[in-house]
Amino acid sequence: MVRRVSRRVDLVVAALCLALAVWVTGGMWLDPNGRTIEVNSGDQALFEWLLAYGAHAVRVGEDPLFTHLLNVPIGVNLAVNTSITVYAVAFAPLTWAFGPPVTFLVILTLNLAATGYAWYWLLSRHLGASPWGAAVGGRFCAFAPGLVSHANAHLNWTAQWLVPLIVWRLLALRTSSPWRGGPVLGVLVAVMFSIAAEGLFFLALALGTFVLVWSLFRPAEARLVAGSFLRGLGVAALTAGVLLAYPLWLHFLGPQRYDGIGFDQRIHAEDLKAFGAFPDRSIAGWLGFTKQLAPNPTEETTFFGLPLLLLVVVAFVVLWRRADSDRRAVLGALGITGVVFAVLSLGPRLKWDGVIHDVPLPFALMAHLPVFNAALPARLALVVIPVIGIVLAYLVSFRIRSSWFVALALLPLVPLPLLTVHRDPVPEFFASGQWRTYVTDGGTVVPLPLPSDLLPDGQRWQASALASGHGEFSIPAGFFLGPGGPDGRGRIGPVPRPTATLLYDAAQTGVVPVVTDADRARAAEDLRYWRAEIVVLADQVHGAKWTVHYDALRETATALFGPPQRVADVWLWRAACGQPACRPQA
Repeated sequence: MVRRVSRRVDLVVAALCLALAVWVTGGMWLDPNGRTIEVNSGDQALFEWLLAYGAHAVRVGEDPLFTHLLNVPIGVNLAVNTSITVYAVAFAPLTWAFGPPVTFLVILTLNLAATGYAWYWLLSRHLGASPWGAAVGGRFCAFAPGLVSHANAHLNWTAQWLVPLIVWRLLALRTSSPWRGGPVLGVLVAVMFSIAAEGLFFLALALGTFVLVWSLFRPAEARLVAGSFLRGLGVAALTAGVLLAYPLWLHFLGPQRYDGIGFDQRIHAEDLKAFGAFPDRSIAGWLGFTKQLAPNPTEETTFFGLPLLLLVVVAFVVLWRRADSDRRAVLGALGITGVVFAVLSLGPRLKWDGVIHDVPLPFALMAHLPVFNAALPARLALVVIPVIGIVLAYLVSFRIRSSWFVALALLPLVPLPLLTVHRDPVPEFFASGQWRTYVTDGGTVVPLPLPSDLLPDGQRWQASALASGHGEFSIPAGFFLGPGGPDGRGRIGPVPRPTATLLYDAAQTGVVPVVTDADRARAAEDLRYWRAEIVVLADQVHGAKWTVHYDALRETATALFGPPQRVADVWLWRAACGQPACRPQA
């Protein structure tokens, strides 16, 4: 049954969700083009590139899921990356008008706000919570520590507004016609696959666990709705399969795919102690009540704090005692699902206070299975967030006096704005389209240092050119996931070529190597492999994790390629790679 809620309440909740989202992302709203997220500028540059490339693909009719503009000449399979194709296409006009940094910021802010409102809407309309309880639950689901930490540039993981919509349509399959409800669910599944395929996998596991446990609590009712439910799922699967036929082929059978992720799943697992800890970007963290227990600042997936954990346990007991058999089935399924995913998030080995112990855990049984071998266990704990949010919503709805305890438990977790830093503008050489004087359309520009997750600027300059409509140029390497990792697993970027390694080391260490004729010969070979037409070094180069040693980089490049020429605000080396021999030219 759909519950009626005052439109005024809806507007107030929507405004509060948007205000809190702007508060969290406020550091970038001051200057979207000149500010970047401090702890994850590399991922921000990647998502800006994906938005720019998607908009470019719409404009010129290119394949949005495979490109040869990165990792030239091999290309990149974007279907096995986080391609956010739906976002890139839907927001293409905004990208064309204002550039990818603005589009990135708008989507990030709307992700947080829409997640809070979508959970409020589902809880208040379809899950039986009061408007006030639904607002509390929705606020937690959108601004829990795990979502705030992923707001450090992850447009995929912050797009949690799709979860309550999929839950809504899944519940509707019990009573609606399969041919009416199934297609809508299938479209939502296809959209989420495009934005966050890993998140969709986790959601499917969580919903499957919930439905199975609920069926054990209510077997007679489960048998009554099973037929309609399964037929609706079949129609949804058919719809999603048609929409995702090409992306799924690329994902599992296409070129440049990989089997398994290159990250260590023991490290990228939850620390058991982190469940009771406080996040860094929160009031408690600001007061010093925090500890570095996450593998990096973007993965504080739990960090619920001990007061909230204790409150949730008490809330389960209180709600269970008051509940009838129907409500107990829901609570039991919620509780077991939350515990299962909390345990799985601990990864294959127990980790406590940063130390990995030789204690095997359930995830070890599935770590090498297909799809599971490409997942980061810590992110499974994101399933726990809506479980807690729903419990809080019910607690506030049915025991108003409990609101004070909820407020006290959530107060230490009130988020602070994301940390941001200045980012150098795109060089005028690229922003103005002057590069076209030196490069044929689709030709290769070699930015120095070569683009990677730690050195994102070259990819950002390419994104600016793609979004502006000035044409397209290719670049070697780049920030993407592809094959080439140990034991056939994936890795970030390509296996580096000798020249890329030489330049990277100079940029990182500040030590200018002794460049030999053999090094110059390998550099000429690498330029020929990349089909390079020019090599470019801008006046300012941004490193995502460390400061680039600019002088050492320029001296090394000069030793390899000869004296550069000055063009606008960059140093430029011309390479005659269209000829039988590829030799740099001053």
